[in-house]
Amino acid sequence: MDTQTDDKLASLKTLATVIYALYALSLFAGVTAIVAIVLDYIKLDDARGTWLESHFRWQIRTFWWSVVWGVLGWLTIIILIGWFILGVAGIWFIYRIAKGWLNLNDGKPMPL
Repeated sequence: MDTQTDDKLASLKTLATVIYALYALSLFAGVTAIVAIVLDYIKLDDARGTWLESHFRWQIRTFWWSVVWGVLGWLTIIILIGWFILGVAGIWFIYRIAKGWLNLNDGKPMPL
């Protein structure tokens, strides 16, 4: 591989790390998830064809499914099942961020 490709991959890996951190911080300040999803979409084309593309797609899917489950949870909170949905969705979100971050650190792609 040439130096330019190595630099591009290193830059994308650093950005993916920052995005995982932004998603983790969103558990305390939700606005960071908005910043993260915007960055995901901006850099997805740059990551296309590399092992890092799987991480950007993993992050994007994590965001959108979290939105779906969050909305469903809040809509059903009045009938109490919403609390369960929100709890499971929160645990699932933490798992997705941890799993992705660990695989990124180990240089492994995420399943598509």
